[in-house]
Amino acid sequence: MPPSPADSSFAPRPADADLLAALLQGAAMGDRHALRQLYDQTATKLFGLALRITNRHDWAEDVVQESFVSIWHHAGDYRPHLAAPMTWMTAIVRNRALDCLRRQAAARTSQTVELDDNLGEWLADEAAGPAELALASQQARALNQCLQRLEQPQRQAISLAYLKDMSHSELSEQLQVPLGTIKSWIRRGLERLRTCLESLS
Repeated sequence: MPPSPADSSFAPRPADADLLAALLQGAAMGDRHALRQLYDQTATKLFGLALRITNRHDWAEDVVQESFVSIWHHAGDYRPHLAAPMTWMTAIVRNRALDCLRRQAAARTSQTVELDDNLGEWLADEAAGPAELALASQQARALNQCLQRLEQPQRQAISLAYLKDMSHSELSEQLQVPLGTIKSWIRRGLERLRTCLESLS
């Protein structure tokens, strides 16, 4: 596994277009050493681009890793007369970064819709009248707003535990984290939820 492009000890040499083209040609022929050299020469710059687009360190690292997998598989498609090597690789990283943003936006939208539906049902009584339903909807929005302020692991654990009625053991197995971590996420998440809801009431 190549080192993280954000590693402060990572100090690549200036990349030469002819060298990069030769390394791409080597990667196209299945030379993993050429791919590693290509990574060493360009990863820091490409990481900077991914970070500017995604604005998240972890997403940017994922984008760069995905991009180099794509470069490895498609190096044979590179045509020197159409674009400089760095231009070609930059386009791949930009597309991957935009794909990442689209995936994250879709995930947030799906989660928000699901939470709004589930929370409304959870808070409303089956025989509730219009006033009670309106209050339940208002409470659902407030709870959803506070859930969105939680760290992602805490939000996921609480949502699954209380909206999907999953036990701590089931959560531990599904999320593949220790039972103690699940309990910690839920405890801390509930504390933050309580504080948030009190501030909105």
